[in-house]
Amino acid sequence: MRRKYYSYRDDPDVPDFADERPVIVFDGHCVFCSGWVKFVLKHDRRRRYRFVAAQTPLGDALYRHYGLDTREYETNLLIEGGRAYFKSEGTIRMAAGLGMPWSMVRVLNVIPRAILDPVYEFVARNRFRIAGRREGCYVPTAEERSRFLSSGTSDQSPAMPKSSASSAFR
Repeated sequence: MRRKYYSYRDDPDVPDFADERPVIVFDGHCVFCSGWVKFVLKHDRRRRYRFVAAQTPLGDALYRHYGLDTREYETNLLIEGGRAYFKSEGTIRMAAGLGMPWSMVRVLNVIPRAILDPVYEFVARNRFRIAGRREGCYVPTAEERSRFLSSGTSDQSPAMPKSSASSAFR
């Protein structure tokens, strides 16, 4: 869904959040998606990305704002410069933002989205069969916690469902 830049700021259903750096919204129950977050955390030497689980109030509100399914989470969401990127486009931008050698993934931009997105969708639909599912959301380590957004300006806890805080997995 195409929207104007920073449109979520005008949406009363989206809690305020720090958007001066790119934000990755991911399915915190998906082992594959959480693995992607761990990969980005490990290789993001400039610490440019922030994260929020789709199952949080903020993640849910962003998915709804962009007209995405808030139960299946079949795409990660990258919000960068106030604009949302989905599916293969978002993933390529995320990897490219990590710097070399990961930025070489930009070469995939020569392949039309009409080809890349169905591949992305196939993996997304089968991600639980590929990597499994967790009952609780990904819980960041103490060192990682500063990279996870709070679910609103008054909440200083990492952006993860409160019920999952005791079911940490790494």
